[in-house]
Amino acid sequence: MARAAVPGRLTWRVARLAEATDLTKSARSLVFDVPGWPGHLPGQHVDVRLTAEDGYSVQRSYSISSAPDGERIELSVQRVADGEVSPYLCDVLPVGAEVELRGPVGGWFVWRATGQSPVTLVAGGSGIAPLMAMVRTRAAEGSRVPFRLIYSVRTPEDVFYADELRRRAREDAGLDVRVVYTRQAPEGSPEPPGRLGVATLNTHGWPAEFTPDVFVCGPTGFVETVSDVLVALGHDPRRVRTERFG
Repeated sequence: MARAAVPGRLTWRVARLAEATDLTKSARSLVFDVPGWPGHLPGQHVDVRLTAEDGYSVQRSYSISSAPDGERIELSVQRVADGEVSPYLCDVLPVGAEVELRGPVGGWFVWRATGQSPVTLVAGGSGIAPLMAMVRTRAAEGSRVPFRLIYSVRTPEDVFYADELRRRAREDAGLDVRVVYTRQAPEGSPEPPGRLGVATLNTHGWPAEFTPDVFVCGPTGFVETVSDVLVALGHDPRRVRTERFG
């Protein structure tokens, strides 16, 4: 997931690509080793800067999708066809190559393992990236806080971390995962494809009277629609935290 970069008083660090794997036909998981990395909270992001030989540089921001793991972080990058950065990261950058990273950035859209409230996560497309960090951190910390993840994608082929999410839904006690397909549902699905709506949010998210912490991430229109529905369902707007792109 990418956003416009946010300037800050942070240090640029050299990061070396350690692993790269396909998430979908248009997205890749990039794992970087970052010497001196100070650690991060799930939900934070980094600025990535690329500099050409002639000195031209460009930067974008990407959410961290990994749980804290020493000096190693993972980014989930969705390829944007006419982009300056994502095609290079997805199609050109080889394992062992270096880029510059700055972060971690952000302190509002974060989940802390010390929290006790139930959590509803709502993702649209590549908006799963920071929410994946929360799911992974919950497991790594042995948290018993109940999580409900609602993930909206176009087709089954567009699901990031599909195998891991299926495994975690089986093995991570207290984690529920609901995938909503908007254009094409899997063969044999009991429900036809359709947009994420009131019924799904009301059924598969925590009810407002449970005072859950809610994190919504995805394209701007998706985030605004979901947030409006949640508030209409009685959720406290102060507990609905959003992160948007596009």
